[in-house]
Amino acid sequence: MVTEDDLRTALGRVLERTSLAGPFARYEGKVRDCYTTPDGRRLLVVTDRISAFDRVLGTLPLKGQVLNRLSAFWFERTRSVAPNHMISQPDPNVLEAIECVPLPVEMVVRAYVTGVTSTSIWTHYARGERVFCGHRLPEGLRKNERLPRPILTPSTKAPKGGHDLSASREEILALGTIDARDFDAAAEMALALFDHGARACAEQGLILVDTKYEFGKDRDGNIVVIDEIHTPDSSRFWFASSYGERFAAGEDPESFDKEYVRRWLAARGFQGDGPIPSIPDEVRIEASRRYIEAFERITGAAFVPDLEDPAVRIPRNLGAFAP
Repeated sequence: MVTEDDLRTALGRVLERTSLAGPFARYEGKVRDCYTTPDGRRLLVVTDRISAFDRVLGTLPLKGQVLNRLSAFWFERTRSVAPNHMISQPDPNVLEAIECVPLPVEMVVRAYVTGVTSTSIWTHYARGERVFCGHRLPEGLRKNERLPRPILTPSTKAPKGGHDLSASREEILALGTIDARDFDAAAEMALALFDHGARACAEQGLILVDTKYEFGKDRDGNIVVIDEIHTPDSSRFWFASSYGERFAAGEDPESFDKEYVRRWLAARGFQGDGPIPSIPDEVRIEASRRYIEAFERITGAAFVPDLEDPAVRIPRNLGAFAP
């Protein structure tokens, strides 16, 4: 069990960014610091950064460890559903993977009409739009209501600092950045992964509301899942036991994804533009508790944190990758 003292200790040892020494090509994403090795592997260092509204908002204690371990759990569990890039997990915050060329599209699967961001399906529906990413939506839907079936709502992948744009299959293909064969192969994998994940989560009393998947091509041209899968950063989870009652009452479902932080910011008028409000430590700790609860509910295992300073631990554990 992770205690209050553990979280406060971790609060003073957050992993905000890394700069590993070695023969690496480095790329910094919103959450991950990525290092490519000369022999064609990628080290994904999952930091404690949190992003939403296409902005990096700050850090949450132990978040990187939770995401990395949960991704490894899902990558291992879903190998029979879709191939992925994972090789090993050499550190609580690090995933060793096959180096891939990312596809220029995110495959987002949604099963409910919800959300607070400008790209969310509920935002579009609430202002009267009835076609979302090429899908015609029925009249009379309420916020947080289940869709007749899960739908694929792909989005462009903006450079760091830019905004992703939701689009239909036809609109994505018209950009000329991906061909129909690769798009459809990735789309099929995404829907299969969502079906598998939703059934697995239901066994744990959870609703997998929506999620995003990223794909890349390995050196042989095979399309594989990359980045992360079914984590509180990439997915929205609700508690099945209270969903029906809260939906009937017009209340937001109980969740443990980063929607907690989004809602806190939205309540202060932040929707992605302008200065980012400073997130108090108590909010950061509560968000981390929710990430940890997500890990434990999904995996059925206790989350045991490594409280050693990651700036010391990671270079030591990655010593085998040094020149």
